Amino acid sequence: MLYILVAILMFGVLIAVHEFGHFITAKLFGIRVNEFSIGMGPALLKKEKGETLYSLRLLPIGGYCAMEGEDEESDDPRAFGNAAGWKKVIVLVAGAFMNFLTGLIIVLVLYAPAQGFYQETYAGAMEGYGTEDCGLQEGDRFLSVDGHKVLTYGNAQFYLGRAGDTMDLVVERNGEKVYLNNVSLPRQERTDEEGNTTNYRGITIGAQVMPANLGTKLLYGWNTTLDYVRLVWVSLGDLVRGAVGIKDLSGPVGIVDTMSQVGSQSPTLGAAVQNLLWLAALIAVNLAVMNLLPLPALDGGRVFFLVLNGVLYLLFRRKIDAKYEGYVHLAGLAALMTLMLYVTFSDIGKIIAR
Repeated sequence: MLYILVAILMFGVLIAVHEFGHFITAKLFGIRVNEFSIGMGPALLKKEKGETLYSLRLLPIGGYCAMEGEDEESDDPRAFGNAAGWKKVIVLVAGAFMNFLTGLIIVLVLYAPAQGFYQETYAGAMEGYGTEDCGLQEGDRFLSVDGHKVLTYGNAQFYLGRAGDTMDLVVERNGEKVYLNNVSLPRQERTDEEGNTTNYRGITIGAQVMPANLGTKLLYGWNTTLDYVRLVWVSLGDLVRGAVGIKDLSGPVGIVDTMSQVGSQSPTLGAAVQNLLWLAALIAVNLAVMNLLPLPALDGGRVFFLVLNGVLYLLFRRKIDAKYEGYVHLAGLAALMTLMLYVTFSDIGKIIAR
């Protein structure tokens, strides 16, 4: 139960941080903010300061930043809808930026005590697979696999696992970049004497250690956060291609359940905190990327309409009627809520079936 409460609180903090990004940039640009709330549901505390009502609400599952003229017409010259286009874009993107920044800060904090970082290298050919002449030499450090940059430890094996029979590799050899194109490393299925089936490419992956200093910690933290961004895109690509289905998605219930399991299965309290923070960093980056998708009702969808209206005005001196844009966002919100409802029931079903 403790970890469930911690997970709910952590998830709520990430959403509140997102809304704070909208709030602080709106204030900086002089846009009127009617209310900034931490939490949802009935208000526990309220205080009006200037033109803004600040509230703390009962349910720790997020928050909101209610700007004047955000979803309706307003005659107020300081309304969101009357602000310059570039200001509106920055305000809309600021929420995702704050989530990304939160993920980056968490990763940097977790890397602070690191003494070194592992880097993947080629450790030699497996006997009997005929890969001795693949072009790799022992000690080669993987820099890229099929165009995917190796940012953190595990990337090389991950993208080798997703590659076809041939691939393009970039490695570091004796301090120099070496480009290996059309390297043939097809998977080969083997059955051992005990009847166990294996499926390998015939190469082994080793590791070398890069000493950790302030510079390498900052670089590795940045690369890890970028890798989280890329992982979200890879997952979305798998969803579009049908490699995974909607049943594989998780919503807030599934995320809280996963965080609870991660915490409760950790051997010590310290390990639980560390593991939960890693998961929180991944979720923070996930929220940043998902919110910038050009879909109705999301921040990215609103940015898309701003850009589209800008182009239409330059070309035809006309813009899409705000009423119709509102209909699109309303339809998108309904579709999103329907999807979330389905995913929530799916998550509950998975929990019950365990």
